[in-house]
Amino acid sequence: MAIKSTIYKADIQISNMDTYYFESHNLTIARHPSESVERMMIRILAFALHANEYMAFTKGLNADDEPELWQKSLSDEIEVWIDLGQPDEKRLRKACGRAKKVYIFTYNYRSALVWWEQIKNKLSRFDNLTIVAITDESFTAMGEMAKRSMQLQYMIQDGEVLLTNGESSLTIMPERL
Repeated sequence: MAIKSTIYKADIQISNMDTYYFESHNLTIARHPSESVERMMIRILAFALHANEYMAFTKGLNADDEPELWQKSLSDEIEVWIDLGQPDEKRLRKACGRAKKVYIFTYNYRSALVWWEQIKNKLSRFDNLTIVAITDESFTAMGEMAKRSMQLQYMIQDGEVLLTNGESSLTIMPERL
Protein backbone atom coordinates (compact mmCIF):
# COMPACT_ATOMS: atom_id res chain seq x y z
CA MET A 1 0.00 0.00 0.00
CA ALA A 2 1.34 3.42 -0.95
CA ILE A 3 2.01 6.02 1.69
CA LYS A 4 -0.41 8.91 1.42
CA SER A 5 0.39 12.60 1.51
CA THR A 6 0.26 14.37 4.87
CA ILE A 7 -2.17 17.27 4.99
CA TYR A 8 -1.09 20.57 6.56
CA LYS A 9 -3.27 23.61 7.21
CA ALA A 10 -1.70 27.05 7.16
CA ASP A 11 -3.49 30.29 7.91
CA ILE A 12 -1.12 32.90 6.53
CA GLN A 13 -1.22 36.66 6.71
CA ILE A 14 0.82 38.48 4.09
CA SER A 15 1.92 42.09 4.37
CA ASN A 16 4.01 42.72 1.28
CA MET A 17 5.24 46.31 1.31
CA ASP A 18 7.08 45.74 -1.99
CA THR A 19 3.92 44.90 -3.98
CA TYR A 20 1.31 46.49 -1.69
CA TYR A 21 -0.41 43.15 -1.18
CA PHE A 22 -2.09 42.69 2.21
CA GLU A 23 -4.24 39.58 2.51
CA SER A 24 -4.92 36.45 4.52
CA HIS A 25 -5.04 32.99 2.97
CA ASN A 26 -6.21 29.66 4.36
CA LEU A 27 -4.03 27.05 2.67
CA THR A 28 -4.39 23.30 2.62
CA ILE A 29 -1.07 21.76 1.64
CA ALA A 30 -0.51 18.13 0.75
CA ARG A 31 3.05 17.14 1.67
CA HIS A 32 4.18 14.29 -0.56
CA PRO A 33 5.77 11.36 1.38
CA SER A 34 9.14 12.08 -0.27
CA GLU A 35 8.99 15.81 0.52
CA SER A 36 10.62 17.24 3.64
CA VAL A 37 8.79 19.72 5.85
CA GLU A 38 11.52 22.25 5.01
CA ARG A 39 10.75 21.96 1.29
CA MET A 40 7.04 22.34 2.00
CA MET A 41 7.78 25.52 3.95
CA ILE A 42 9.73 26.85 0.93
CA ARG A 43 6.56 26.29 -1.14
CA ILE A 44 4.58 28.39 1.34
CA LEU A 45 7.31 31.07 1.30
CA ALA A 46 7.20 31.16 -2.52
CA PHE A 47 3.42 31.53 -2.33
CA ALA A 48 3.72 34.41 0.14
CA LEU A 49 6.32 36.23 -1.96
CA HIS A 50 4.20 36.02 -5.12
CA ALA A 51 0.69 35.90 -3.65
CA ASN A 52 -2.30 37.25 -5.48
CA GLU A 53 -5.82 36.05 -6.10
CA TYR A 54 -4.77 33.80 -9.00
CA MET A 55 -1.68 32.12 -7.47
CA ALA A 56 -2.34 28.42 -6.87
CA PHE A 57 -0.58 25.26 -5.80
CA THR A 58 -0.47 22.54 -8.45
CA LYS A 59 -0.04 18.77 -8.28
CA GLY A 60 3.67 19.50 -7.70
CA LEU A 61 5.74 16.36 -7.27
CA ASN A 62 2.90 14.31 -8.73
CA ALA A 63 3.03 16.03 -12.15
CA ASP A 64 6.02 16.38 -14.47
CA ASP A 65 4.43 19.06 -16.66
CA GLU A 66 3.39 21.42 -13.86
CA PRO A 67 5.40 23.59 -11.47
CA GLU A 68 4.91 23.72 -7.69
CA LEU A 69 2.85 26.91 -8.01
CA TRP A 70 1.52 28.92 -10.87
CA GLN A 71 -0.54 31.91 -11.72
CA LYS A 72 -2.76 31.59 -14.76
CA SER A 73 -4.64 34.29 -16.60
CA LEU A 74 -8.37 34.10 -17.21
CA SER A 75 -7.55 32.80 -20.71
CA ASP A 76 -5.53 29.93 -19.12
CA GLU A 77 -2.09 31.28 -20.07
CA ILE A 78 0.66 30.72 -17.51
CA GLU A 79 1.76 34.09 -16.20
CA VAL A 80 4.01 32.92 -13.33
CA TRP A 81 5.71 29.51 -13.02
CA ILE A 82 7.34 28.71 -9.65
CA ASP A 83 9.47 25.60 -9.14
CA LEU A 84 11.69 24.42 -6.30
CA GLY A 85 15.05 22.72 -6.13
CA GLN A 86 17.51 22.38 -8.99
CA PRO A 87 15.55 21.51 -12.12
CA ASP A 88 17.44 20.42 -15.22
CA GLU A 89 18.10 22.74 -18.14
CA LYS A 90 15.41 21.15 -20.31
CA ARG A 91 12.70 21.78 -17.71
CA LEU A 92 13.84 25.39 -17.27
CA ARG A 93 13.79 26.02 -21.03
CA LYS A 94 10.29 24.54 -21.23
CA ALA A 95 9.10 26.69 -18.31
CA CYS A 96 10.57 29.86 -19.83
CA GLY A 97 8.82 29.08 -23.10
CA ARG A 98 5.44 28.49 -21.45
CA ALA A 99 5.31 31.26 -18.83
CA LYS A 100 5.78 35.01 -18.80
CA LYS A 101 7.83 34.82 -15.56
CA VAL A 102 9.67 31.84 -14.08
CA TYR A 103 11.00 31.68 -10.52
CA ILE A 104 13.11 28.85 -9.15
CA PHE A 105 13.56 28.67 -5.38
CA THR A 106 16.70 26.69 -4.58
CA TYR A 107 17.89 25.38 -1.25
CA ASN A 108 20.91 23.30 -0.15
CA TYR A 109 22.84 26.50 -0.71
CA ARG A 110 26.30 25.18 -1.69
CA SER A 111 24.99 22.64 -4.18
CA ALA A 112 22.58 25.28 -5.54
CA LEU A 113 25.52 27.59 -6.28
CA VAL A 114 27.37 24.79 -8.09
CA TRP A 115 24.20 23.85 -10.04
CA TRP A 116 23.65 27.46 -11.09
CA GLU A 117 27.29 27.95 -12.17
CA GLN A 118 26.98 24.86 -14.39
CA ILE A 119 23.84 25.98 -16.24
CA LYS A 120 23.66 29.78 -16.07
CA ASN A 121 25.47 30.38 -19.39
CA LYS A 122 23.03 28.07 -21.18
CA LEU A 123 20.06 29.99 -19.75
CA SER A 124 21.31 33.57 -19.97
CA ARG A 125 19.05 34.30 -22.97
CA PHE A 126 15.91 33.92 -20.86
CA ASP A 127 14.99 37.33 -19.46
CA ASN A 128 11.95 35.88 -17.72
CA LEU A 129 13.96 33.52 -15.44
CA THR A 130 14.80 34.39 -11.83
CA ILE A 131 16.74 32.06 -9.53
CA VAL A 132 16.27 32.62 -5.79
CA ALA A 133 18.52 30.88 -3.24
CA ILE A 134 17.47 30.23 0.33
CA THR A 135 20.27 29.79 2.88
CA ASP A 136 20.65 26.55 4.78
CA GLU A 137 19.98 28.36 8.07
CA SER A 138 16.65 29.74 6.83
CA PHE A 139 15.74 26.37 5.28
CA THR A 140 16.29 24.57 8.60
CA ALA A 141 14.61 27.25 10.72
CA MET A 142 11.49 27.23 8.52
CA GLY A 143 11.29 23.46 8.92
CA GLU A 144 11.34 23.86 12.69
CA MET A 145 8.32 26.19 12.44
CA ALA A 146 6.24 23.60 10.56
CA LYS A 147 3.21 22.13 12.29
CA ARG A 148 0.16 20.29 10.97
CA SER A 149 -1.89 23.39 11.76
CA MET A 150 -0.01 26.70 11.46
CA GLN A 151 -0.66 30.39 11.74
CA LEU A 152 2.09 32.26 9.91
CA GLN A 153 2.67 35.94 9.29
CA TYR A 154 4.88 37.11 6.42
CA MET A 155 6.07 40.71 6.49
CA ILE A 156 7.92 41.49 3.24
CA GLN A 157 9.86 44.68 2.68
CA ASP A 158 12.80 45.46 0.37
CA GLY A 159 13.04 41.76 -0.53
CA GLU A 160 13.52 40.75 3.11
CA VAL A 161 10.98 38.45 4.76
CA LEU A 162 10.10 38.42 8.45
CA LEU A 163 8.30 35.16 9.22
CA THR A 164 6.58 34.73 12.57
CA ASN A 165 4.35 32.02 13.99
CA GLY A 166 3.41 33.45 17.38
CA GLU A 167 6.20 31.55 19.14
CA SER A 168 9.28 32.48 17.14
CA SER A 169 10.38 34.68 14.30
CA LEU A 170 12.84 34.34 11.46
CA THR A 171 14.34 36.81 9.00
CA ILE A 172 14.79 35.34 5.54
CA MET A 173 16.96 37.05 2.94
CA PRO A 174 16.16 35.38 -0.41
CA GLU A 175 19.24 35.82 -2.62
CA ARG A 176 18.85 36.30 -6.37
CA LEU A 177 21.53 34.41 -8.25
